[in-house]
Amino acid sequence: MSIRRPILAAAFLSLALPVATASAQTVVNQAVTEAEVVAAQRAWCNALVSISTTHASQGPAAARALAERVIDAAYGYQMGAVLFKPTLTVAPQTFRTTRAGALAYFVGGDSAFPKDTGFALKGWTKCEVANSAIFIAGTSASTMGNVAITGPNGQVTTVDKTWTFVKDGAGQLRIVVHHSSLPFAGN
Repeated sequence: MSIRRPILAAAFLSLALPVATASAQTVVNQAVTEAEVVAAQRAWCNALVSISTTHASQGPAAARALAERVIDAAYGYQMGAVLFKPTLTVAPQTFRTTRAGALAYFVGGDSAFPKDTGFALKGWTKCEVANSAIFIAGTSASTMGNVAITGPNGQVTTVDKTWTFVKDGAGQLRIVVHHSSLPFAGN
């Protein structure tokens, strides 16, 4: 009986230990990294400036085409509604949960959004993100901070910005929450 216990214990232990195999295993890791988040924010800023410069040099149609590509690459509208609250919107069209609403905000020209004049067409020359914090929880990341955007006359507009990013099925980081507002200026 005393000989059986060690043999049984060794048998159970061998079942619990992983066995090395000759073939490599595939590992899928959808975790978001800080570097990916910062790169996505930088790409968003670069895209905003590019849409402005494209508008100035090639006109509204080229700016619109670029904005469409940017929205399709950066935002998660193909995954469902995006919780997008742009800086300069008013009721009843404050929130832009659809691609069409986002495009109208960035480049205007959509009769369904008559108050949109094209935020990305304002002649922006520079855009910089200053995160207050980045919160990464596995497959998603949220950021909060300021974005400073420089206009054609050198004046800097600073907005408060919150983003949430997730990865799509191909591992591409997508914006699924984008809240932007002007800082409180009153009492």
